[in-house]
This record gives sequence, structure tokens and C-alpha cells, in this order.
Amino acid sequence: MATKKKQNASVKAEHEFPALVFQDSEVLILGSFPSIKSRAISFYYGHPQNRFWRLIERKYGLVLNSVDEKRACCQAHHIALYDVIDSCEIIGSSDASIKNVVPTDLESILARTPIRLVIANGTLAGKLLAQYHPSLPCKTVTLPSTSPANAAWSLDQLFEVWGPNLP
Repeated sequence: MATKKKQNASVKAEHEFPALVFQDSEVLILGSFPSIKSRAISFYYGHPQNRFWRLIERKYGLVLNSVDEKRACCQAHHIALYDVIDSCEIIGSSDASIKNVVPTDLESILARTPIRLVIANGTLAGKLLAQYHPSLPCKTVTLPSTSPANAAWSLDQLFEVWGPNLP
């Protein structure tokens, strides 16, 4: 019984890797907070069932096998990646369990880049973006989550919405 309770306990988690931002980034894509898998590899959308990288591959006609290839693709297409949350209490990778949020500093990124669009990846990221950064100096849009938890959306449906918003 103690094991089950321990698995359901929230832990204080920090965003342990930096924003992926380039001086010519035009689109900033924000998740809520990195999953356990993403934190383990210190890079964005690390869960193998997350469809984010499959959307990027489809958009640009690429196959991205490594973190270096993903980083290079983002740079080539002027995409920055980060999350809305810098630290929080969370159970596993469950967005629903997130509490005691400390938001990231988006203003410093926006001040040094020509970002024209901020995309929130999922409802929680969009809600937190509106709550903690209500007046960004660029357009913002919330798109359906690429997370495997968003099983209601197929890859094709996600691409129909995401594709036109990517540079």
C-alpha cells in the first residue's frame, strides 16, 4: 500500500533544461511542463507517443532521429521551444496534477527575438499562458495538445490545425 501512495504523491519539479531559442526565432511553441521522459533526455517532447515531432516531420518532409536533428530543424525553421511552467508540484507527467506553479520568464525571450506568434500546445498551456502572461506583444494561439493523453485527436486532425500555424 505504501508503494501506491508514493506513486500518487506530488513532487516538486524544476524545468531542468533551457529554452530552445535562436536569435531569429519567429514562432515560440510552449508546452505546460516537460514530461518525465522529456526531463530524462533534457529535451522537448521526449515521450515516444507524443506526436509533436511527427507533426514537424510531416510539415517539413523530414525524418528526425536525434535531438541534434530536432534542434537543427527548429533552427532552420525559426521555431523556439519552451514551457509555460518553470517549476511546480506534479504527479508523474500528469498535467491534471500540477499545482503551485512558478511561471517561466517569457518576456526576456520575446525581448531578444523577432517572435511573432506564440503557440500554446494544449489547453493547460493556453490557460497558464493567459494567466501568467496576459499581454504578450505578439499573437497567441492555443492548439490541441500533441500529448498521447489527447487521444481524441488523430495525427491527421492535429496536422490540419497545427500545419498552417507552423512557419
